[in-house]
Amino acid sequence: MLVFLSLVVMEVAMQMKDELLGRFNIAKRFKAACFHELKTAARKMALVDVIKSCCDSINQISDHIEGATLYLDGGCTESFKFLGAFPLLLQLGVQAVCSLEKVSPLDTVVDWKPNFDPVRKIVIITSRLLSDAHRYILRCLSMHQDVHHCAIFTSVSEIAHSVYPDSPLGPDAFHEYESLLVLDYEELVKKSETKSKQSGDSSLLENLTLEDEGWSQLGPIEGSISQIEARSSARDLYEDNPVGHMEDVGQKLVVSVHHFPMILCPFSPRVFVLPSEGAVAEAYLSAEHEDSLSPGLPPLSSGSPPDGDDIPPGATLTAHFLYHLASKMDLKMEIFSFGNLSKTVGKILTDMSSLYDVGRRKRSAGLLLIDRTLDLHTPCCHGDSLVDRIFSSLPRRERTTSSINIKGSQTQPKHGYGNLHRRPLDVQIPFGKILGEEDSTKDNFRLLESIEAFLCGWNSGTSDAQIVDLVNLSAKLHSEKSPQPETELLNGSFVAMENFHGTPYLETMLDRRMKDGTILVKKLLEETLRREKMAVSVKTRPGFATKSDLQPMIKALTKSQSSFLRNKGIIQLAAATLFTLDELHSSRWEAFTSAEKILSVSAGDTSQSLAAQIGDLINKSVLVGSHGQKSGKMQSSEGLLSFQDALLLTITGYILAGENFPTFGSGGPFSWQEEHLLKEAIVDAVLENPAMAKLKFLDGLTEELEANINKIKPEEAKEESLDQLKIDEIDDDQWGNWGDEDVDDNNNNNNKEHVYGDMQLKLELRDRIDNLFKVLHKLSSLKRRNIPLRERAFALDNDFSGDPSTSKGLLYKLLTRVLGKNEVPGLDYHSSTVGRLFKSGFGRFGLGQAKPSLADQNVIMVFVIGGINGLEVREAQEALSESGRPDIELIIGGTTLLTPDDMLELLLGNSSYI
Repeated sequence: MLVFLSLVVMEVAMQMKDELLGRFNIAKRFKAACFHELKTAARKMALVDVIKSCCDSINQISDHIEGATLYLDGGCTESFKFLGAFPLLLQLGVQAVCSLEKVSPLDTVVDWKPNFDPVRKIVIITSRLLSDAHRYILRCLSMHQDVHHCAIFTSVSEIAHSVYPDSPLGPDAFHEYESLLVLDYEELVKKSETKSKQSGDSSLLENLTLEDEGWSQLGPIEGSISQIEARSSARDLYEDNPVGHMEDVGQKLVVSVHHFPMILCPFSPRVFVLPSEGAVAEAYLSAEHEDSLSPGLPPLSSGSPPDGDDIPPGATLTAHFLYHLASKMDLKMEIFSFGNLSKTVGKILTDMSSLYDVGRRKRSAGLLLIDRTLDLHTPCCHGDSLVDRIFSSLPRRERTTSSINIKGSQTQPKHGYGNLHRRPLDVQIPFGKILGEEDSTKDNFRLLESIEAFLCGWNSGTSDAQIVDLVNLSAKLHSEKSPQPETELLNGSFVAMENFHGTPYLETMLDRRMKDGTILVKKLLEETLRREKMAVSVKTRPGFATKSDLQPMIKALTKSQSSFLRNKGIIQLAAATLFTLDELHSSRWEAFTSAEKILSVSAGDTSQSLAAQIGDLINKSVLVGSHGQKSGKMQSSEGLLSFQDALLLTITGYILAGENFPTFGSGGPFSWQEEHLLKEAIVDAVLENPAMAKLKFLDGLTEELEANINKIKPEEAKEESLDQLKIDEIDDDQWGNWGDEDVDDNNNNNNKEHVYGDMQLKLELRDRIDNLFKVLHKLSSLKRRNIPLRERAFALDNDFSGDPSTSKGLLYKLLTRVLGKNEVPGLDYHSSTVGRLFKSGFGRFGLGQAKPSLADQNVIMVFVIGGINGLEVREAQEALSESGRPDIELIIGGTTLLTPDDMLELLLGNSSYI
């Protein structure tokens, strides 16, 4: 019996063992499968791509834009050009893509497509506030009288609209705007009907006036909104009902407003800036006060960060943009800030993340916010970067609007904030000049003939009168009096998605020095020619790339249209590089580099040496201006620097002086005698050539200075001729001018009045120069007044050898210390609400949350508030390479792309607080 029981127990045990082993194997296989899935998901998540995220966002609104006429404002057009999004838009079924600011009656003529239907659906994408874009939207609707649906996408979120200073829209901003747009449109139609009855013309467009297009209904909004039924927010509407609609209000116009945050200009999948004509880039980053330099730059970090009503609109819009960018890319940000305005932006971001990100699982990433004013020296200098030289040399597209706050659009802002005008990022590559006059003339002739053939072959449904008008337009293009030169028809711009075997061209150029970049462009051209089976006989030297090397290869690739289209990416990049290598641009850049090297060496010597070098540069610029006046050309000679160039170098010199010399009693880095000589040099330079000094600190005085110089020159010539005449006559008449005492008295009185006028002018000019030097003193005090820079952590590796390649900017130094897990004085971490609870409440029980390290993140996004330049992107990549952390994905962004000329405009030009 016992034996039988023991056998039963053993059999049961064996069965249980087999069952447990089976379950264990199943669990093991399940674990392995899960691990495999996680690894696959991790590989998919490993690459952060800004360009892909933007394209995905466009695909998400495909239901809206299919079959619609799409209108883009200037900022969106600039963004979509860099993105290369226009082919994608056509693939998604867009009928036509038009400019919102330059809306035209011809936009309605889209009958080159089969099965033509009149425009019934309009989609508008704007990078501005709805209040700023309103007049353009209203004009656009007036062009399409048969439109039934109008979907508006804005890059500014609904909350950002409501918190923007002086905003006429409330918390339910999108819903409010939908109803107010319909009310304005109704009123516009009624006015048009009244005017058409009086004039007998039924056209809505002909009866529009500028005053009719104003922001008529967008004043106090409570009365208008109270009559509209409350409904869900635009965010819920967009998620639940993608088509979206509102009640028909008498004109069969259905309006819907949505948020589309992915409006940015990517240079590569991991480098981006904001569009120059967008609301975020144009918003003020500081109000005018003691610590401010420009509305386009953050204030100095000399005290506590701005809070409450003192927060500039640029900080609020930047925070909202970064939050929605991270959301679209499925990133949960650990936020770090360096600088006062960055701290304010970080606080806004933290509050938003605490409210809206509860329970959402996202990939962890680090966000490093940096104030531009902590390092103004790097963007002012002419560093060794091919991208910087390209964007500094090439002409830019004209702004689509000369002013945003136009008459009738809004009232004067109460808080003193306006809109900053930045230069467009869209460069114009002049193919006509690069391909040679003879070739470009032939190409332009063929292009114009193609335009005429296209216009003459217009759809047969179009009236003969329209054909005549359109052919006349082609004739205007042939006319020599056309306002747009024919060479401009062949201008091109960069597209970030253009690539060579999967590698974007712009991305390969961002981390290249000038020499390395030109050699790489040459190699890419040679490889493209081999692929196209073209032979070009050019004698080239290995390790060098010159203008004579690149030009024949570019011409060979542009001979046929098919080759041009297939290789347009490398052709555009090579043409831009070729333009940069031109003697006029390269010699100016090299002159700047040489002057900056001298200033850097002098900064390691004495203040007297540095002041003497600055004065010498100003005096030399006077000679350049005088030479330009005599030759009739106001441009500086090759290799020589103008007065504006000398002022930019003066800014650089004062920043270097402030970092290396103690401050004297006058508040500046130089003694009273040294600074007095510099002031006199600038006064003489302005008096000698006022036309070359068109800067803000001379506003209202330029005309008087030019009148003065025009009056002095004839008098000097007359005096010389009189002196010569007296010398000739003295031998003939020993009595000289006997009896002409009255004439001499009159001349003396005139001379006294002239001297008095000159003295008044010089006194006024000296007052203006004193204001200029107050700005220079502020720049020299950057290290002393910016609290994060007072520590020695970022000043230990100053180099005075004069070699720019050995001196690094703040971004490189900061990333080097962060990635090396070294302590960074002034770097603040913004913990979430839960983190603060752990830190304050549970910390007493030993459950406190440890401060995370930015170096522990596999994804790090650096955003410079105020702008970045190409040199900083290259140095940031160098810091990452030197850290030995290839697993880190580094994303670099900024408010805009800065060139040295942009910095001069921000500090001393119309965009400054001088």
